Parts: sequence; C-alpha cells; structure tokens
Amino acid sequence: MKNFKNIFAFGERVKGYDVPVLNEREVRGASGILFFFATLSIFFALFQFNFYPAKVFVTIFMLDFIIRVLINPKYSPTLILARWVVSNQLPEYVGAPQKRFAWTIGLVLSVLVFIFLVIMGISTMFICLLCFTCLIFLFLESVFGICLGCKMYDLISSKKAEFCPGGVCEVHIKEDIQKIDKIQWSILILAFASLWFILSSGIFKDCQSNEGNILIQNSGDDNQQCDISKFINGDKENKDN
Repeated sequence: MKNFKNIFAFGERVKGYDVPVLNEREVRGASGILFFFATLSIFFALFQFNFYPAKVFVTIFMLDFIIRVLINPKYSPTLILARWVVSNQLPEYVGAPQKRFAWTIGLVLSVLVFIFLVIMGISTMFICLLCFTCLIFLFLESVFGICLGCKMYDLISSKKAEFCPGGVCEVHIKEDIQKIDKIQWSILILAFASLWFILSSGIFKDCQSNEGNILIQNSGDDNQQCDISKFINGDKENKDN
C-alpha cells in the first residue's frame, strides 16, 4: 500500500525540507524541451499553414501534463529526459505544491487546445492566444526560471509558496552583482532604441524583393547585392539630377 501511494505522490521528500520538493534544474530542462518543440509546431502552423505538427505536440503536451499532475512528475517523459541531461548537476530543490498549481494551469490550457484544435479541428484567434500563453509560460520558466503559475499560487492559496527558485519567496536584500546601475540602464535603453530605429527606418529594405525574399539577382556577370551605404549616404545620383 505504501508503494502504491508513492506511485501517485507529487514531489519527493528530502531531508531538511518540510514540504515535498522537485529539482528545479529538471523542471527548467523539461520546459526548455517543450518550448523548443512548441516553437517548431507554431512555426509550421503560421508560415506553412501545416497544423499537423501542432496537433501532435498538443497531444504529447497534454499527456505529459496529465502524468505530471494526476500521477507523478517522476514518470513524466520530458522530466525524465531532463533529469538524464542534468544528472551531473547539483539539484536545486523547490517546493512542489506551487509547481502542481502551475502545471494544473498548463493542463487545463492543453486540454482546451486539444479539444478545439485536435478533436474539432478549429483554429481560431482564441486557440492562438492559448498557445502563445503556454509558450510564454514555458519561455519564462526555461530561460529565466520565472514560474508565473507559482506567483498566481501565492495570490490564490492561503499557504505561501516555499523554496522558490533563486529564493524569490524569501525577502532578501540584493547584492551588488544583482543591481543594475545607471550606465547599464542607459546601454539597455540605447540598445532597444537602436533596434527600433533599424526596424522602423527600413534600412535593410533594399535587401528585400517585393515578396520579402532576399534579393540577390544575377545580371549578366554582375551580382546585384544590398548596399546599405545607399541608405546612409543617400542617392547621390538623384541629387545630381
């Protein structure tokens, strides 16, 4: 009977922790795996109008989260794969209760997408919104270790989350290496401003044809290629005329 309960347990008991825990390195690794394949499936759907990869991914995603939430995270295929990849890294224990709440949100979203996209064959803006919501959740968790569902857990549950990634659940004073000074903020703002200028000014539009493809045309023996200097210096020939 004890072994049966262990099969359907959520999280693992580790000495020194009063709540069940999970290895954050595994969790982020699994999120990265799902994010990669989610991005591929959305790419095929948006640019090639091929929804078959998305249907396959949504089905796998839903089954994986059913195992995580309703059975045991240790039997989730993506978490098993992530555990194998990060097996040589020291574990970082995080509280399991808030992860269960976050994954329940993911399970609900995946079930909705499965019903509409896979069973009913409906692909609307609402379905796209659900998919991009899942994508944002996966991106933030895998790249930055930010669990949005865990933050929602604090707002809804009477019990506060314990043992959060990076110790964000505990109040602490930032060390100097965590702070951003005025020069760094200036560099960041300048970087975004430069990116906005490049995108809005059309500096590379001479590199594209009307269809949006890279324009590399052969005219006899001469290759016509993009010349950014025309944009910077202006068209001197037009000025002369």
